[in-house]
Amino acid sequence: PRAALTASAIAPHVDFMSFGTNDLTQMTCGFSRDDSGEFLKQYVLKGIYDRDPFVSIDQTGVGMLMQMCVAKSRHVKPNLDIGICGEHGGEPASVEFCHRIGLSNVSCSPFRVPVARLAAAHARIKYGPRPKTMHLESVVFSKL
Repeated sequence: PRAALTASAIAPHVDFMSFGTNDLTQMTCGFSRDDSGEFLKQYVLKGIYDRDPFVSIDQTGVGMLMQMCVAKSRHVKPNLDIGICGEHGGEPASVEFCHRIGLSNVSCSPFRVPVARLAAAHARIKYGPRPKTMHLESVVFSKL
């Protein structure tokens, strides 16, 4: 999470950024995927999470950090390549979210590539071209 929060200081020194979404989810939520099996289903049933955040990006929490990172880093370096790596990159709702916040790419395991490509095409049709910039004010005060 710290790297996402300090992205404007990091951006001038890098050619790209990539969110390891599983690690970011664990650090942001404060629990590991391995330990969450006991309680995470209840969190979803009670509406704390819309879906298991290890299956689909938690757009409200983890996604807020991602959006802040995109806004802060692209404010300093507008054409910075920013993406994600991990299994979220092959999950349609996560791919759509990544498109909406302006990520440049997603990566995932080979068997998920067809789903990721289709989800990216759907997001492009539904939302148009990905935004090149994002203003921090729209992240902090918007409802996701």
